[in-house]
Amino acid sequence: MEFHQLRYFVTLVEQSTFTKAASTLHISQPSLSASIKKLESELGLLLLNRSTRNQQLTTEGKIFYEEAKNLIRHFEYMEEEMKRLKNNGPLELSIGFIESAEFWIPKILKRFSKEFPKVTIRLSEILSREDVIEALVSLHVHLVITNQYINHPNVSVIPIYKEKLVVLLPSNHPLQDKENVLLDDLKEENFIISKEGFQTRHDVLNAFQQSGFKPNIQIEMERFETACSLVEQGLGITVVPENYIKYVRKNTFKIKQLGDLHITRVVYLAYTNNRYLPPNVLRFFEMVKEFFDEPFTKGIDSP
Repeated sequence: MEFHQLRYFVTLVEQSTFTKAASTLHISQPSLSASIKKLESELGLLLLNRSTRNQQLTTEGKIFYEEAKNLIRHFEYMEEEMKRLKNNGPLELSIGFIESAEFWIPKILKRFSKEFPKVTIRLSEILSREDVIEALVSLHVHLVITNQYINHPNVSVIPIYKEKLVVLLPSNHPLQDKENVLLDDLKEENFIISKEGFQTRHDVLNAFQQSGFKPNIQIEMERFETACSLVEQGLGITVVPENYIKYVRKNTFKIKQLGDLHITRVVYLAYTNNRYLPPNVLRFFEMVKEFFDEPFTKGIDSP
């Protein structure tokens, strides 16, 4: 049984005669008749009572007609839905993001929601490299804003911006009056740093290694918010992205630039390169680009 046979049969019932049905279907009457007979033969059922001038449905034909209509209706809905998905994308945008992005993503989403008011937005904080890859390749998210450079065959990354990392000191710290802090000044400090698997940890430790020593790591954490609170309580010092600290309100810690070494990080937009990305997702990409008001690659060093 083929789909066109269902359509032929439903059209015949609704048009009452082979002549009208054939005209509606733009096929010849003999072709329509042959198709209906083939359908009955395949089913092993008589669907039409041909003893009368107008085609009358048998009991089996009435049941088949109702079921065929349901199937055709579902097929047409599915066909239209696929067209809508192709043109407008799913009614959902799923984004993974790093902690520091929470301060600028809402501004883009406000604009996005005006343009796509029916799209549901799902946000998930995704921090470590492994979690970023898992979320993307398992198709749990459409994209991830991350500072991890992902080297994976199914994942592509677009650099968005580069930012400095700065040092946070507790209030009344002996180094608070220095205009610029040197790495050598931090040798004996209790250090608060990201856990294994986080790019910021790698960047900081690499900078210390270049200076010939290791930081005195006392506390490991995941979120910058936690690090800031720990610094405020005098439990150590930490290094965080400059753009993140701009948005932290009512803090008592001191922010210092590193005078002898600039530690920077790149923030990327990562997505699955073997997955169809609908227009609304691509439009979000454009909005991110427009928000930063410059080409993605401007000022970005290759990782």
